[in-house]
Amino acid sequence: MAHNKWTREEHIMAFNLYCRIPFGKTHKSNPQIIELANLLGRSPSAVGMKLGNFARLDPSLKSRGISGLSNGAKGEVEIWNEFKASPEELAYESEKVRSNLLGVEIEVSSEIVTNDLPIEGKDREAIVKQRVNQSFFRRRVLSAYDNRCCISGLRIPQLLVAGHIIPWAEDRENRLNPLRLMSG
Repeated sequence: MAHNKWTREEHIMAFNLYCRIPFGKTHKSNPQIIELANLLGRSPSAVGMKLGNFARLDPSLKSRGISGLSNGAKGEVEIWNEFKASPEELAYESEKVRSNLLGVEIEVSSEIVTNDLPIEGKDREAIVKQRVNQSFFRRRVLSAYDNRCCISGLRIPQLLVAGHIIPWAEDRENRLNPLRLMSG
């Protein structure tokens, strides 16, 4: 396995995974961590530690008394700050990088339905980007609430809907931010 410095792309992939799985499941035996480790040519332990490094920056964990790993790299801070400054752009970029590494179309890796999308072209790119970011938001919400409804505790993924308290069009700053998890 590689022991070289993490690239920006690898940091983006780790951040994407950090946003998709609950903090308590960021261990080296998690299949998603193993999958990313294999894609990056790194060990599952290295990927798990990278997620712990991102956790040290997460204000939602800090508010619950969870600190993540105490040391980390400048790359995590840069990606975290980039996401805070431009969440839609980094979310979309992370999904594009992920689809490239997986060798599939972004619609497939983001698990979005494509049968009602327009054919290739500018309109399709705009719609796909919006749907990719909506899918990213859903995974972040599910991760933040340990894959259960925050009100009822229901754990059936097909019945869970990730919704915005303030409509998507009215609060551009928090479109990808479940309960302002990245603020602070």
